[in-house]
Amino acid sequence: MTFVDLDDRRERVLLDLLERYYDAVPRHGARVEDFAALTLFVREGEGWPFYARPARQWSGTVSAADVTRVRVRQRELGIPESFEWIAETTPALRDAVEESGLVVHEHPLMVLDPDAPTPIADGFGGVPVRIVGPDDPVLPSALAVPHLAFAEPGTRIGMAGAAELAESVRARAGNGSVERVVARIRAGLTAVAAAVEDGTALCAGQHQPVGAVSEIVGVGTLPTARRRGLALAVTAALVADARSQGVETVFLSASDDDVARIYSRLGFRRIATALIAEPAE
Repeated sequence: MTFVDLDDRRERVLLDLLERYYDAVPRHGARVEDFAALTLFVREGEGWPFYARPARQWSGTVSAADVTRVRVRQRELGIPESFEWIAETTPALRDAVEESGLVVHEHPLMVLDPDAPTPIADGFGGVPVRIVGPDDPVLPSALAVPHLAFAEPGTRIGMAGAAELAESVRARAGNGSVERVVARIRAGLTAVAAAVEDGTALCAGQHQPVGAVSEIVGVGTLPTARRRGLALAVTAALVADARSQGVETVFLSASDDDVARIYSRLGFRRIATALIAEPAE
C-alpha cells in the first residue's frame, strides 16, 4: 500500500466517523422518520428544528422523488424543508436535491486531528474567555450573541452592539431557550464558551460531544466587537474543553472560505464540504 492509499483510507475513516456523529447527535432530542434513502429528524418539544440527511448504510440511489417525499412530510409537520450532508460521502444527493427545487449552500468542513496541538485561548482577543456553566449569569447573553452575529454575516465590523444584545436577551427571556441549554449542559450534551467583558458575552459558541467526537457550532461575535480575535479565542476554549472531556476529534463547518482561513490558524484543516439545502428565499 502506498502512502497516498493510506492517507485516503484515513480520510475515509474520518469522514465515516463524522457521518456517524451527524446521525447520532439529533437522536437526543428528535424522533426519527425513515424514508429509505433519507432519514428525517423531527424535534420533540421546543428548540432549533432538525433536518433530513442520507440514511446510514444506504447503498442505493437517491432520486428527486425521494427528496420530494421528505419535503412534503416536512411541510405537513410545519418544519423547515432542510437537508444536510457531506458532499464527498453522498455525491449523488446534490443533483436530486437541486432537481427537487432546493438551493444548495457549500461550507468548508474542517477537522482538528487528534494529534494536533490544543490551541491556547489566551493567545487571541485580549478578553477573558471561560466555559459558561448552567448557573452562570452570562449564559443568556452567550446564547443571544450568535443570533445577532448571524443576522449580520461576514467578518466586517457591523451595527449591532450592546443595546441590541440587551434587547435580544430581554426578548428571549421566558421562551424556554435558556432553560433548554441549561438542561443540555447538565446532561453533558452541550458546552458553552464565551468571551466576557463587563459581565456580557461579546462572543460565544458551543460544542456538542458524542463519545470521542464533538462539533463546534454557533460561534458568533457581536458585530461591533469583530476583528479582535474573539472567535478564535472562544473556539480555542471549546477545543480545550472538549479534549478535557476525552474528545479526540473536533470538527466544525465554516461559513465560507474566508472564515475557514481564520480557523486554520488554530490547526483546523479542510477535509470535505458540508452541504445545506433549503428553499430559495
